[in-house]
Amino acid sequence: MMRRTRIKDLLAKESAGGEVLVQGWVRTRRSSRNVSFVQINDGSTLRDLQVVVEESCPDFGLAESLATGCSVSIAGELVDSPGRGQKYEVRARTVEMLGAADPEEYPLQKKRHTLEFLREIAHLRPRTNTFGAMARVRNATAFAIHSFFQSRGFLYIQTPIITASDAEGAGAMFRVTTLDASNPPRKDGAVDFGEDFFGKPAFLTVSGQLEVETFATSLSDVYTFGPTFRAENSNTARHLAEFWMVEPEVAFCDLGGLADLAEDFLKYVFRYVLDHCPEDIAFFEQWYHKGAVANLEGIINSRFERLTYTEAVKLLEQSGETFEYPVKWGLDLQSEHERYLTEKKIGRPVVVTDYPREIKAFYMRLNEDGKTVRAMDVLAPGIGEIIGGSQREERLEALRERMRQAGLHEAPYWWYLDLRRYGTVPHAGFGLGFERTVQFITGMQNIRDVIAFPRTPKSAEF
Repeated sequence: MMRRTRIKDLLAKESAGGEVLVQGWVRTRRSSRNVSFVQINDGSTLRDLQVVVEESCPDFGLAESLATGCSVSIAGELVDSPGRGQKYEVRARTVEMLGAADPEEYPLQKKRHTLEFLREIAHLRPRTNTFGAMARVRNATAFAIHSFFQSRGFLYIQTPIITASDAEGAGAMFRVTTLDASNPPRKDGAVDFGEDFFGKPAFLTVSGQLEVETFATSLSDVYTFGPTFRAENSNTARHLAEFWMVEPEVAFCDLGGLADLAEDFLKYVFRYVLDHCPEDIAFFEQWYHKGAVANLEGIINSRFERLTYTEAVKLLEQSGETFEYPVKWGLDLQSEHERYLTEKKIGRPVVVTDYPREIKAFYMRLNEDGKTVRAMDVLAPGIGEIIGGSQREERLEALRERMRQAGLHEAPYWWYLDLRRYGTVPHAGFGLGFERTVQFITGMQNIRDVIAFPRTPKSAEF
């Protein structure tokens, strides 16, 4: 039995000739005299393959009935195409319909649909050029992330999705429970989570960082790459309730070493995607973001600037710009501030370090001045913050004091404190939001359009 050849591989052949089997979904069909021209796509490439079905083909009648959306299996000869813009086509010998699609009901017809409409049919939108390209770019980006860390000897650690701790102190977490929501057991007037599956409150994780630190302090160089969850009731174009995070953790590393790692990491990932998805990136450049390629090349070819938070605030105060949000030492930088620094003032990516301790998480290492912590944000033109990280607080008493200041009880973090009791070492790590990175690469404006099945308030259908 003849094996299927992907359209991408067919179009990459050095010459035409030979029998091939192609299978995919019909994009369009048209007739001219006694010939039927069928455009099919199998998702392996942005380009369609034209199949020519002549009247002499025994399945010509079937070919004439093919409609957009149906699936087909076609055997024939690969020949040079006389048409413009296509290298090869297939002259059909047999045509088989695998699955019909009623043209009166199939929602993806020839017209270009809005992204808002496509979100309502997330199960079918991968068949469009936009979301086929998105899937291939997302796949290449994920592969590049793993390749970068694996090539440097990092170990991939799968951290838990269910957790009893809140790494960020954000509080907006999804609860995981087997208790009867309509009639939970109670003790002293409150819900008795001792009767729950885990015997205590449990949640979907907001970060794998704390858990992966346990492996960094044993195996040195590790990373986690998995789903994380935030229960913020936000419907903006920048927020998802479920998204993926990349979080390396490196033992025997300070903030300077972490900044170098982050710079190398971003350049590697962007270079890989440009090299392996040129057609798809060109598609996004044409339809969604003029300058997408230049943005990526600019980062790849730039030396990242290093600034302290204090220096950044001074530059912003002296800028003469009118910002929507105030600029003042002690306040967090907003997207407009970050983009001013990268796009107007410095003109390339910036690593901002040493933020005020009050606006950063408890686990970040306190500087000698007692006012700032060894935190860093990597800011990129066009998006602002793309990576956030820090050198971790490895000193037991300093960490305990930071937890007290943050109002955290030590008991749930006993194991995290143990890492500082038994062979503590300097270590550092960062987090990169995978969807925000794919957004930056493609230039897509809404984060719901760079993930297969967006989870947002009142939306978990697919």
